[in-house]
Amino acid sequence: MDFGLVSAIGAAVVWGTYIFVLKRSFSGYPPAGLTVLINASAIAWFLPVTVATTDVSAIGAASGSGPTGAIERLVRAATDVDPAAVAVVAGTAAATAAAFVLFLRAIEEGDVSYVTPINKVVPMFVLPLEVLLLGEVLAPIQVAGVVVATAAVYVANYEPGSLIAPLVGAVHSRPAQLALVSAACYAVADLGKRVGLQELAIPGTLWVPLLLTGAGLILLPAAIRNPPAVTRADAPKFVAGGALVALGEHLTTIAFAALPASVASPVINTQAIIAVVLGGVILGERYFRVRLVAALLAVVGVGMIAL
Repeated sequence: MDFGLVSAIGAAVVWGTYIFVLKRSFSGYPPAGLTVLINASAIAWFLPVTVATTDVSAIGAASGSGPTGAIERLVRAATDVDPAAVAVVAGTAAATAAAFVLFLRAIEEGDVSYVTPINKVVPMFVLPLEVLLLGEVLAPIQVAGVVVATAAVYVANYEPGSLIAPLVGAVHSRPAQLALVSAACYAVADLGKRVGLQELAIPGTLWVPLLLTGAGLILLPAAIRNPPAVTRADAPKFVAGGALVALGEHLTTIAFAALPASVASPVINTQAIIAVVLGGVILGERYFRVRLVAALLAVVGVGMIAL
């Protein structure tokens, strides 16, 4: 539990930084093409870890030696699973791809500091779904912690004025609507991660490249129709972005393998606070003191979840 919580906090920091990097370095790229390229970079970063750590000794004798044999063993390990595991990986990849593309479209049409907090209300969907579908039971203090961590996301989005103004505005805002649908897709993906990593016991080092590859393949036709024009100057940014995604997915996988989705999700989704704080410190965005209050609420919520 403790190690999973530490991993979830680390994932929040990495993903919050990644959101900030997306805003600073990748504006103008088509969402599908951007996702495919960054996922490909992340797979390149992570695949050596998968090959080195995945236990495929049972089928090793049937494969050759050297790099080709290692790849063959990896492919066999990935395919030697039951149909339920295939369905969970495919469904999680589809939900992740849809969620990310919707989020990119939302930040294209609206401010990141407005869209991101709305997009990170994922725990509001995850908690009832996990309780109803998977029979998860949480202590009252943990449920309260989920509520506090989710409230932190609302506070991060608050601007002085009416308390319900952010909610009223969100009803009529297309960026907010896209962000909310994206959050629902992320919730489905979070449940898929919990089922795949706990109930089906898919190895974490195999789960990461499978998820990234699946999401990339789903978006590949759209990326081919509208290919991104990557300049030589931007190439190192994709390498760095892929490294962030690989690390973030690895930490996220550890968290979901150790924690209920309704606990891991609110902690990881405090990434919205990281992104907002980075925006306030580096970009001088407005209402930074209010966002600091949100950060404090997020810390309190995480602490309650950990009890």
